[in-house]
Amino acid sequence: MTSQMPGNQPPSLARLIWLSIAAAVVTIGLKLLAWGLTSSAGLLSDALESVVNLFAAFFALVVVHWAARPADEEHAYGHEKADYLAAAVESLLILGAAATIGYLAVQRLLHPVQLSHIGLGVAVSAAASVINLVVARTLIGEGKRQRSIVLEADGRHLMTDVWTSAGVIVGVIGVGLTGWKQLDPLVALAVAGNVVVTGILLMRRFTGGLMDRALPPNEQAIVEEVLDRFRDDDVRFHALRTRRAGRRAFISVHILVPGGWSVQRAHDVAERVDAELRDALQHATVFTHLEPVEDPRSFLDAALDREDQPPGE
Repeated sequence: MTSQMPGNQPPSLARLIWLSIAAAVVTIGLKLLAWGLTSSAGLLSDALESVVNLFAAFFALVVVHWAARPADEEHAYGHEKADYLAAAVESLLILGAAATIGYLAVQRLLHPVQLSHIGLGVAVSAAASVINLVVARTLIGEGKRQRSIVLEADGRHLMTDVWTSAGVIVGVIGVGLTGWKQLDPLVALAVAGNVVVTGILLMRRFTGGLMDRALPPNEQAIVEEVLDRFRDDDVRFHALRTRRAGRRAFISVHILVPGGWSVQRAHDVAERVDAELRDALQHATVFTHLEPVEDPRSFLDAALDREDQPPGE
């Protein structure tokens, strides 16, 4: 028996990604202005990271519409795993940006330049950071509420950008106070390292999804709590498996009941289990399988691969 949640993602996801795109365009302009005013390698590296944000947001917009497509004959489990493509592309873009930033920083370290208009450049960069901070908090909050890895990943990347910008601003101010020109490219190298960490974390997340990682512990605890309501001398469970695909969770479980029960009675229990699981995790698709508890063959499929038939069966 199978039950599913509605397949389409809320249209608000696309609107929020358009907000991210608009923020990226504005912050790129501001950061490039700050770089033009100061000639800072750190501010240029910060601007390059915002360019990555823009490309990632455009790809995320495509993925959101793709993932919202209903299940079809070729994709019977829906298209939600497309969300992980956004995280994959974003991680590759981030790592590419890190390499570019590192190269520019090394060049500036070998050939340092005097910074100019530091105060005005820092003010412009700070304004861009405030915009990113507001948008990042919005995306992370909505990503968690709507269980969207695309929104949350985009928001966390923007939040990383905020911390990056803060470090760059401190570095530029430090150059102005000390006159030490090498501090600026050193800050840019630190930015590159931070960007690499962000890319690796995103890569781990999308590979975890592609490898069908189980639901997080708090959601697994909810599943167990629901099943405990039905466990008694007559009803048992095994072969519980969970996984996540984008916004959707999948739960499969075998329900063992007395073989003497009528089909209707066993089916009623399975329906109640199904309904309460979906009520507890409203983003879940639930698969249940009924088996007679007295039949030894019922216990051959507790693992992922079914065991061999017992002798004489």
